[in-house]
Amino acid sequence: MAAKILTSPFVGIAVFVTLLALFAFYYKPLSKQRLFTVEELALYNGTDQSLPILLGILGSVFDVTKGKSHYGEGGGYNHFSGRDASRAFVSGNFTGDGLTDSLSGLSSQQVKSIVEWRDFYFRTYTFVGKLVGQYYDPKGNPTKYLKGVEAKAARGAQLLKKQEIEEAKQPGCNSRWSQDEGGEVWCDVGVPRLVQRPLEIALTGKMSKRCACFKEDQLSQPGLEVYEGCDYLAKTCRV
Repeated sequence: MAAKILTSPFVGIAVFVTLLALFAFYYKPLSKQRLFTVEELALYNGTDQSLPILLGILGSVFDVTKGKSHYGEGGGYNHFSGRDASRAFVSGNFTGDGLTDSLSGLSSQQVKSIVEWRDFYFRTYTFVGKLVGQYYDPKGNPTKYLKGVEAKAARGAQLLKKQEIEEAKQPGCNSRWSQDEGGEVWCDVGVPRLVQRPLEIALTGKMSKRCACFKEDQLSQPGLEVYEGCDYLAKTCRV
């Protein structure tokens, strides 16, 4: 029986595929970057112990084998291995349609965060090539989509800076939260109020609110919201 297994053509095919993947990974002409197809990248998902573990983000492919305990089979980040799941870096959706390289509908701030994740991988792991598809063409050149993503990320950085400047004009509340007591906000000077951020500088790309401290002579300003259940001039409010 053992002899039959060892001489089975299926074993030979499996060995051949593994050797081919190893050869394709390690044989990279110095003058040319390695380009991966989606199918090729999928081979390096950590299930084959003889192959390195790779992941893609915004079309850039990195060898994350040194983080095998995280990216290998059974690891907490294994869902990123063998694919480009750029969207999941900010969405937190690690199943099904969430593991995609599409950034459709994300805000400029979220896109900025994904670009920062890519920069993290450049600093921390080894860049080994590019994934042909959404972000790079078959010659390894950046696509219009990638250029658009990087422009949107730059816009996100500008908006964040603008938000910091605007919010510095009106100091934010102190806050704390515990599982036993819940949350509270308070002001050392003034009283807490909920105030809407301008749409264009909301962190999520949608209208959002923040807690800011206002003095009594400022409380007549429009758009200030008293926390539910909190006294009008209370310096501390439960949330």
